[in-house]
Amino acid sequence: MAEHGITPIVMPKWGLEMREGTVADWLVDEGARISVGQPILDVETDKISNAVEAPDPGLLRRRVAQAGETLPVKALLGVMAEPEVSDADLDAYIAAYEVPAAADGDDAAPLYIWTTVDGLKVRHARRGPDTGVPVLFIHGFGGDLGNWLFNLDAIAEVAPVIALDLPGHGQSDPRLPGTTLTDLASFVARFLDAIDVPRVHVVGHSMGGAIAAQLALAQPARVASLALVGSAGLGSEINSGYIDGFVTATSRRDLKPVVEQLFDNPALVTRQLVDELLKYKRLDGVPELLGALSRTLFTGGRQAAQPALALEGLGLPVAVVWGASDRIIPASHAANAPPGARVAVLPGAGHMVMMEKASDFNALLRGHLAES
Repeated sequence: MAEHGITPIVMPKWGLEMREGTVADWLVDEGARISVGQPILDVETDKISNAVEAPDPGLLRRRVAQAGETLPVKALLGVMAEPEVSDADLDAYIAAYEVPAAADGDDAAPLYIWTTVDGLKVRHARRGPDTGVPVLFIHGFGGDLGNWLFNLDAIAEVAPVIALDLPGHGQSDPRLPGTTLTDLASFVARFLDAIDVPRVHVVGHSMGGAIAAQLALAQPARVASLALVGSAGLGSEINSGYIDGFVTATSRRDLKPVVEQLFDNPALVTRQLVDELLKYKRLDGVPELLGALSRTLFTGGRQAAQPALALEGLGLPVAVVWGASDRIIPASHAANAPPGARVAVLPGAGHMVMMEKASDFNALLRGHLAES
């Protein structure tokens, strides 16, 4: 928010756990005219690197933070102001700036909740208002709710959000309720029963999209709308080399090039991200359950089931979003979306389109929800 004609650029909060970020590099010089949504600087977190985008237009007068500095969320990174604002006023503003206490406003709520469903402990997060139909986020194969770190807060501004770690993933119990899409979709329905949520908008990524579609087919009254993101279930092709590589990799050297296939820009993959995936894959039972899932869902290197192809008759609002450079599931599958679906294929993004093009993705999803 501008104060005395001065607009601060601050360290963003990406994801529920982010407390600080490291300035990697500025992308614009002092004196540059900035437009809304323009990438201003790159920031690295312990999860992933990303660009800070301008929330407001203006003239960049000062780059306050320097490359290499690690700063807390909401710390001042730079300031924008028109030429008539004096250097003395800028100096005074910068000198007086204080990082707001409890800036994220989430301190009153726990970061995560654990709920036991069918004897399996499931980690999930809830954010946003107390009223309205919640938006349920379902991650993909080998992922967790952290895959939505750039999206949950943006959607929580307009609707309640719920994100879970599927069984065998993230910090949920490393056991499966079964290996078919029907098994997994049924479990998600029982999870919703356990947390007393009768109806949801569902956003599913990759395998999570196929689970979302299967849930809609099995219990259509429970699903208000679907958003399928780089989704499985819209065709048979899949990069079996990626699946096999992810399942079998046991070292950073093996896993890093596999994970890089998820992104159009492989430089976004941090050492910490790879290390966290390795830590997950080394949990007792995880290698076996990932292997069992892949054998069932991706039999013979192809998708065994395509539930999203059967959505046409349900009359549900459907959005389909893909990264044009997706190397895991072809973006051409977006053409198989049901008639009337909102379809967007975003350039400069791979399989993790909701991370690489977070602002565009969030705007698309908010538009989809507003019309559903």
